[in-house]
Amino acid sequence: MTEKILTNRKNGMGMLFLLLLLYLGALALVILCSWLGGWFYPLMVLGILYLCVGWIPFLGFKVLKPQEALVLTLFGKYVGTLKEEGFYYVNPFCVAVNPAAKTKLNQSGDVDGGSNNAALNALLTGQGAGVQAESASKKISLKAMTLSNSRQKINDCLGNPVEIGIAVIWRVVDTAKAVFNVDNYKEYLSLQCDSAVRNIVRIYPYDVAPGVDTTGDGVADEGSLRGSSELVAQRIRDEIQQKVGEAGIEIIEARITYLAYAPEIAAVMLQRQQASAIIDARKMIVDGAVGMVEMALERLNENGVVQLDEERKAAMVSNLLVVLCGNRDAQPVVNSGSLY
Repeated sequence: MTEKILTNRKNGMGMLFLLLLLYLGALALVILCSWLGGWFYPLMVLGILYLCVGWIPFLGFKVLKPQEALVLTLFGKYVGTLKEEGFYYVNPFCVAVNPAAKTKLNQSGDVDGGSNNAALNALLTGQGAGVQAESASKKISLKAMTLSNSRQKINDCLGNPVEIGIAVIWRVVDTAKAVFNVDNYKEYLSLQCDSAVRNIVRIYPYDVAPGVDTTGDGVADEGSLRGSSELVAQRIRDEIQQKVGEAGIEIIEARITYLAYAPEIAAVMLQRQQASAIIDARKMIVDGAVGMVEMALERLNENGVVQLDEERKAAMVSNLLVVLCGNRDAQPVVNSGSLY
């Protein structure tokens, strides 16, 4: 399906004056013929008929605001799309088509919580009619919209269940494809977003893991959901774009809005992270303590402060390591006797 943009129908104001003029002329004709009578009765009948059906041409007026579009069909045949803002006049028998007009997703522009509170608030604020008119509108929004599907629980490449949520910024770029190539382009987009997230998340571990290839080149790398969020989001965006291009939708950006271990393993993984952090900290402390002991022995030998045999050096090294690596402050013991 190829989109056809109608640009020569922006003559709504002129047609409005013409139709009003014809309607007023028919009304004047009926009044005049009823007063004259005689041979003018057939003209009066024609005027009455026009007054009865003269409202039909008024159905051809269409008003578009910026970043809105109308897909028009005439007796089932696609005739074109109105895209630019303005006052249009088209065939009054043309019908606007938008199969996703009543579809409400968790996205900017058409969020519907599914409860009666929204309708009640609208009635209390005097906006009930506006809500109904908007819900019945067949206009297609060309604005950039944000879709935020519910969080999903997915197993990463190591089998650990993680919860992830994404926000996708998208817009309609081809109205004909959006309306005629898929049944409902909003539901189609939502389904493809969920599928793309699952396909990409299964490639990555939550955190950096050894021996995991996330790029598909056969070489292990350090890619992870937590550390490579920008790359993961870009791959999700590309995956969605490949699926929704046929629906006339452009994916502008995809972002990860929520990422965490699933509740059933969150506590265990927290303990694992704490243990890993403790081991790393201990390793750093030991490396520093060994360096300090080596420096102390070298300085003592250079300055000739004291001569120590191997046994005394071992005892000194042991004491220094205990002092430097201990969790508590050292408690010195004063030896008042001989060293030997």
